[in-house]
Amino acid sequence: MQDSYHRTIRYLRLSVTELCNYRCQYCMTEDGVPKRAHGDMLSIEELAEIGAAAVRCGVTKIRLTGGEPLVRRGILTLIERLRALDGLRELTMTTNGSLLENVAIDLKKAGVDRLNVSLDTLSPSRFRELSRRGELADVLRGLEAANAAGFPHTKLNTVLLGGVNDGEIADFVALTKDNDYSVRFIELMPMGVCASFPKERFLSADAVLAAVPELTPLGNDGVAELYRMPGYRGTVGLIRPMSRCFCADCDRIRITADGMLKPCLHAAAELPLRGLHGVDLENAIRKGASIKPARHHLSSGSSDTARSMNEIGG
Repeated sequence: MQDSYHRTIRYLRLSVTELCNYRCQYCMTEDGVPKRAHGDMLSIEELAEIGAAAVRCGVTKIRLTGGEPLVRRGILTLIERLRALDGLRELTMTTNGSLLENVAIDLKKAGVDRLNVSLDTLSPSRFRELSRRGELADVLRGLEAANAAGFPHTKLNTVLLGGVNDGEIADFVALTKDNDYSVRFIELMPMGVCASFPKERFLSADAVLAAVPELTPLGNDGVAELYRMPGYRGTVGLIRPMSRCFCADCDRIRITADGMLKPCLHAAAELPLRGLHGVDLENAIRKGASIKPARHHLSSGSSDTARSMNEIGG
């Protein structure tokens, strides 16, 4: 499956819910999102059907996202159904980690290959402030449970926030010393509530190299530039949607929890998938991929999408 710019689309981010047990400052308002009617959201059966159609179209990797995917009822059933698809090479999940402690083993058994855990600070007080309701200790216990369950190469997603967590860069890098983690520093993007943030919040990932100049380059892993501290087990990744646009190599599409295909995170365009089946569903997915734009326009303003990150699937 290719878009009109001859990029091969292999990666689907499938959002299973808009809801989250956190209210992170850069993701949503303090009130969260209005809880919509159950019938407005894709059912587990619809999510599995869309995933299967996407794989038939050539998708080889699916990442389950939210909101927080672990608050979604039936998530293990969905994982089992997706894992059984012929042609799916990798099934991953992005989570805030707060609920991992009690479900990590079940996720591994159901078929999740790898986890991305969002973690923006190692300070308990700052964690409560940023998440508005979470506890750092819950996430740390979740990471321990993921390690014990046998999840390899867990990625820690850290959004760079100037004047907030940039003083912790070296502390995050230190997590890779004895752990097989990949700490990935992600540049903040002007979308949703972030569009009105002061300019000093938006840091280039160069701040990581300035804070830890001993990092040595390892090449690329997808959209991440990889580095390692000499002698450390894990790696450090820099993801630069702002300072070094990587749209030319983007191979992903997104499907929202209410059944809309987004060819690009930042595009206004959306195509409805609900009610489609079989060949009609496959054709709609191919059409959505074909209208993927050449690139985003963040350098000239904020995101074109009217949705917040939790409504798209981080």
